[in-house]
Amino acid sequence: MSTHLNSALSEPSLTNPLHPEAPLPHRKIIRSWLIPMAQGETGRAIMLLMIDAALWLGCIAGTIFLENIFLKVVFGLVAGFVTGRIFILGHDACHQSFTPNRELNKVLGRIAFLPSLTPYSLWDVGHNVVHHGQTNLKGFDFVWAPLSKSEYDALPSWRKALEHLYRSGWGPVFYYLIEIWWRREYFPNAKNKPGDRPIFLKDNLLVTGFAIVWIACLVAGAIATGQSIWLGLITGFAIPFLFWNGMIGFVVYVHHTHPSVSWYDKKSEWLRAQPFVSTTVHLTFNWIWGSLMHHIMEHTAHHVDMSVPLYRLQEAQNTLENILPERIFVQKFSWNWYFDTARKCKLYDFENKAWLDFEGNKTADSVRVVLSPAPVGQNG
Repeated sequence: MSTHLNSALSEPSLTNPLHPEAPLPHRKIIRSWLIPMAQGETGRAIMLLMIDAALWLGCIAGTIFLENIFLKVVFGLVAGFVTGRIFILGHDACHQSFTPNRELNKVLGRIAFLPSLTPYSLWDVGHNVVHHGQTNLKGFDFVWAPLSKSEYDALPSWRKALEHLYRSGWGPVFYYLIEIWWRREYFPNAKNKPGDRPIFLKDNLLVTGFAIVWIACLVAGAIATGQSIWLGLITGFAIPFLFWNGMIGFVVYVHHTHPSVSWYDKKSEWLRAQPFVSTTVHLTFNWIWGSLMHHIMEHTAHHVDMSVPLYRLQEAQNTLENILPERIFVQKFSWNWYFDTARKCKLYDFENKAWLDFEGNKTADSVRVVLSPAPVGQNG
């Protein structure tokens, strides 16, 4: 772990952790602790992308050339998981943390986003500008934003049913596929599109072209091997794409949804709660799942400083948790915890900082963050 931190005794550091009841320092101070870790490596980044690209191509080839249906499905599921891994690399590239070269990051990011059919520029706006810029601020951050009881009651019956599905614990695949990818990324309508930049159309055409080539290869492979075209499309395209949507839907849900995590509807309060620390969850696993997902679950460090590359997030997360004891939400994953969270976190009472069920009954109180004093001459 790096020790190149502010050594002044008056400032929190590895040797002088912040008292659990003290207000969090400003984000600029917290970010200063992670500066030694914010260094991208071009060679390492390209190697990671080449490895994951080879794994993805190998899995798709398995769905084409293997004749056993069970093995086809298995390779399709693994391809979906690898799609998530490649997307995480593109996620870093889009944050300009993957390599030190901005233009190279744009190229590598677009390549890494192809298997997930993610238009790079649209995702850049929705994720970097909106989600990271306004994390857990209602009316701005739209990713898994909970409804208030009054908002829910005003919905038509079909939309209420959809909300029940999304927040059932079984709904991440439907949520991400419908609410994020379809509505906001893949040729979004004027209501959901952040402007009319030509690059939005170009990136949509790029992923569409990739999808056409991908499907054409599956069809050609099925014909060449004398197998069912529909089986090839289901195992080589539909299963990987749906698995990916479920994976990313689950990941973004657990990153910011927790009975103890607050949402805000007042920007002044949100700013003083240091949301880059207090609205994220570090989910830990018994096995090596965190490493298999390129450390995307070390999410507090990522929100504090997006310039820290994925291969240094573990060190950055450890640094934060040592300097800010009892201030970061660290949750050991279990399916019992996950479905209990889904049961509790349906609606949100923004005034009283509490999670509600669909009937409006309180299910959990969020942790009330010790608000930082408003800095003079700074807007947070």
